[in-house]
Amino acid sequence: MTTDNLLPKVKANLILEHDADDGLVQAYITAAVSYAESYQHIQEGWYTDHPMPPTTEQAVIMLSSHFYESRDGSTAGFYADNIQAGQQVWNTINLLLRLDRDWKV
Repeated sequence: MTTDNLLPKVKANLILEHDADDGLVQAYITAAVSYAESYQHIQEGWYTDHPMPPTTEQAVIMLSSHFYESRDGSTAGFYADNIQAGQQVWNTINLLLRLDRDWKV
């Protein structure tokens, strides 16, 4: 799977039905995939040519969505009324990415 398949999944997660922000969402997906590769200690661009495990895919979807919902500089986007929500998003994403991390590095 390449990262191109992620745009419809992230938009579904965001319940985003228009195409006006596709470029922005794709940029957030690119950033989220880069974060995942770095966190997992794998080569940059790895997921362009290699399958992405489902747990990593879910983390990328969540992180891309978080970036989109928090693009105004808030800490938690949709869940901004909960002070802990922003940190909980990152905790969950990092836990998912740890499942596929290369621990030999």
